[in-house]
Amino acid sequence: MAARRRQETMEENREKLVSAGRKAFGTQGFAAASMDELTASVGLTRGALYHNFGDKRGLLAAVVAQVDGEMAARARAASASAGDGWQQLLAEGAAYIAMALDPEVRRIVLLDGPAILGDPSHWPSQNACLEATKEAVERLIADGVMKPVDTDAAARLLCGAALNAALWVADSDDPKSALPKAVDAFSLMAEGFLVEKRKGL
Repeated sequence: MAARRRQETMEENREKLVSAGRKAFGTQGFAAASMDELTASVGLTRGALYHNFGDKRGLLAAVVAQVDGEMAARARAASASAGDGWQQLLAEGAAYIAMALDPEVRRIVLLDGPAILGDPSHWPSQNACLEATKEAVERLIADGVMKPVDTDAAARLLCGAALNAALWVADSDDPKSALPKAVDAFSLMAEGFLVEKRKGL
C-alpha cells in the first residue's frame, strides 16, 4: 500500500513539474527559466526535479514530448474531415506547419527544443508521427493514389518537410507571411508522389 502511494506521489510530482516546466519554458524560454522558481511554484524542491528528469534539459525533453504529441493529435484531428486519404495527409502536414504560429509551440518545440535537444527527427514524439505517416503512405500506394515508392523514404521526406517548414516559419522574421509560402511549398513537393496530378492542388 505504501509503495503504491509513493508511486502515485512520484507520478503527481512528475506531472506538476512538467506542467510548471511547460509554463516557464513557454513564457520565459529555456535559458531564462529558473529551476528554483519553477520547483517552488509547485511546492517541490530541485531534488524532485533531478530525481524525475536528471536536469533542466531532461525536463525540457519531457515538456517537448508532451507538446509535440499534442501537436500531432491536433494535426490529425484537423485532417479528419479533409476528404480522402491524400487530402487528409496534406491537411495534417499543413496543420502541423500552421502550429508554428502558436507562441507556446513556437518557443518550446520549434526554437528551444532543437537548440537544446538537437535534431527533432531523433525525438521519440517524431517517431510516432513517422509511423502514422508510413501507414498513410502504404494505404495511398495500395489505393493507387501515390506512386510505388519506399514507404519509409516517403514518410521520412513528408514528415521532414512538414517539420522543417514549421521550423522555418517559427524562426522567420514574419511568421504569418511565411506560413502560406511554407504550406504551398509543402503541398507542391508532396504532389510529386501522386500517380496523377489532381485538380485544385
